[in-house]
Amino acid sequence: MPAVGAVAVASSQESSVRGMLKTPHRYPGRLVVVEGIDGSGKSTQLDLLAKWLAAAGQRVFVTEWNSSMLVKAATKAGKKKNLLTPMTFSLLHATDFADRLTYKIVPPLKAGMTVLADRYAYTAFARDVARGVDRAWVRDLYEFAVRPDLVLYFRVPIEVSIERLMARRVKLKFYEAGMDMRWSADPVESFRLFQRRVLAEYETLVGEFGLHVVDAVGSISDQQRTVRALVSEQLEANRGE
Repeated sequence: MPAVGAVAVASSQESSVRGMLKTPHRYPGRLVVVEGIDGSGKSTQLDLLAKWLAAAGQRVFVTEWNSSMLVKAATKAGKKKNLLTPMTFSLLHATDFADRLTYKIVPPLKAGMTVLADRYAYTAFARDVARGVDRAWVRDLYEFAVRPDLVLYFRVPIEVSIERLMARRVKLKFYEAGMDMRWSADPVESFRLFQRRVLAEYETLVGEFGLHVVDAVGSISDQQRTVRALVSEQLEANRGE
C-alpha cells in the first residue's frame, strides 16, 4: 500500500495535468500551435498558413518560442558561456513562455484573433525531459498554460531532418544540438542522439494531449493542404458553438 504522502503527490500531479492543458479556454479567439523537431518544416507551414488566413480576412497574430525580451539577455549570456544546466534552461524557457502568454497570446485571443504559435509548452515537455528533467515537474511548471484549439505535430524521421538542415547549410547550435549533454563531440551526431530522445517524447504527447500528426516527409503543398483542412475544420466548428 503506497504511503499517504506518495498518494498526495500523485494526486496533485494528475490534477495539474488535467487543469493545465486539458481544459478548453473561453476566449473568443483561436489558438493554433505547430510542433516538431528542427528541420521538420513546421515554421514554413505556419508562415504559409498565416498568409492564407490573412488573405481570407482572418485577423492573425504569430508568436515564436523563446522570443520574450524579458529573458532574452539572460538566455543569450548563458548560452554564450555554455552555463545553462537542463534545469536552468527549463526555468528560463518557462519564464519566457509566461511573459509571452500574458502579453502576446492572451490579449489577441481576448480580441477574437487567430493566434498561431511556432512551438508551445509541448516543446518544453519534449526537450526538457530529453535532457533528463523530471516529466511531472515540467508539466506542473506549465500548469498556467492556455489549452490550444489545435496542435499540429510535424512528424519527421531524424535523418530527413538532418538532411534538410545540412542542405540549408544550417550551423547546428550548441544547445539545439544537445551538446550540453556531452553525448558526442560531433555536432551532427549529438543532434541525432538528442533529437531522437525529443522525438520519443513527442510521440508520448500525441496520445496524452491529442496532437494532430502531419506527415512532414510529404511535399510542402501536400502538407499545407492538410494543415488548411485541419484549421478550417476547427474554425468552422468554433463558429457553430
